[in-house]
Amino acid sequence: MSTYFTQYEFKCSHTGQCDMNPDFISKLNELRTAYGKPMKITSGYRSTSHPIERKKQTPGAHTTGQAADIAVSREDAFHLLSLALSKGFTGIGIQQKGSGRFIHLDTLENSEGRPRPTIWSY
Repeated sequence: MSTYFTQYEFKCSHTGQCDMNPDFISKLNELRTAYGKPMKITSGYRSTSHPIERKKQTPGAHTTGQAADIAVSREDAFHLLSLALSKGFTGIGIQQKGSGRFIHLDTLENSEGRPRPTIWSY
């Protein structure tokens, strides 16, 4: 699938589908090269039938194949966030409290109801 990642890492945990956008994967590879260490993908592609997506009014970025959640915390999170901003990721979600710390990255375009670029916290 790419220099650093396998298709398995991005498969929907609900359906097993994997429809990742090649441009997104290319940008993620650039980020990984700059980051200089492994990045654990905790969520990649999600089918619209995935339980998380079914709770939403409209399907989220993961259903487009242009999003991934990366397990990271503390100074590594700061470093990854800095690099993601410099590489042009347009959607950045930050979960840095409790267990399951991660950073969501996506490359969606600005649209009604989904402004980009933007940063949010969970």
